[in-house]
Amino acid sequence: MTAQQQPEPWLRGTLTGVAAVPRAVLHALELAREDIFRWCSGLTDDELNARPAGIAPVAFHIRHIVRSADRLLTYAEGAQLTPAQLDAMKSELDPGATSATVFSEFNEGIERASARIRAIGAGHLEESRKVGRKELPTSVGGLLVHVADHTQRHVGQAITTAKIAIAARA
Repeated sequence: MTAQQQPEPWLRGTLTGVAAVPRAVLHALELAREDIFRWCSGLTDDELNARPAGIAPVAFHIRHIVRSADRLLTYAEGAQLTPAQLDAMKSELDPGATSATVFSEFNEGIERASARIRAIGAGHLEESRKVGRKELPTSVGGLLVHVADHTQRHVGQAITTAKIAIAARA
């Protein structure tokens, strides 16, 4: 089977030694990596930064996927965001992204997030956590599920924007 014919990560029978919730999140990150590289890695730097109809560029979505996962996992680990994380969040929409930089950050961010998810034991999923300055209530499991959900939402937006950028080539 080629990569395009291969079933999605959650249907490959992998990561069987990982509890169900963290495994699903790891599979979502794996699918995100495959989809982002499949649909977005061929874009030029200008296309990565393009804002058709004023929407967020592909580079934003790629940065946001790993930076938001980093922030959500910080909360899951029971910590608060650092000034560096807040500064990184503020720069997600910055223009001038290069393919090499964006995809390197993305790949490294997925690797770091995956390692952090693996380190969270299944016995901690129901532990309470607080999110943000308002200290909104959730749980470790809720944060992990949101990492998967939020990641896939932005993968879809990145792919759609990439398709618009590619269509504009003609």
